[in-house]
Amino acid sequence: MKRIVLVDDMEIFNFIMVTSIKNVDPAFAVHDFTDPVMAFTALEELDPHVIFLDLNMPEMDGWAFLDRMQQKNLKHKVYILTSSTSELDRQRSSAYTNVARFLVKPVEEDLLEEILHENEDASGNSFQHI
Repeated sequence: MKRIVLVDDMEIFNFIMVTSIKNVDPAFAVHDFTDPVMAFTALEELDPHVIFLDLNMPEMDGWAFLDRMQQKNLKHKVYILTSSTSELDRQRSSAYTNVARFLVKPVEEDLLEEILHENEDASGNSFQHI
């Protein structure tokens, strides 16, 4: 089963993203978190194929989350989700090798479908880790 971790402190955005992902492909197991610390703790157990990560969150922002991933040598593919259109944020995100894309909210379902399927192998059954 394809696993996704969604980290955003706004419950309504998580609800919208989970619904959109299920509309695109109900085979995805989506684990959504409003607490980035809890999400980070769950990464090892969940071993997600993809992480959708908000940047602006209390306690631990997306940058700190990415820094901790680097410190722990976690290679999960990350898609940054943000309402920021800052070119500085986009440039900063490119410094992280596991960041695949910088996405501005809201994410349209056709783009989400492209993202969810761009990493599938030839059998169409699983994501590839980077």
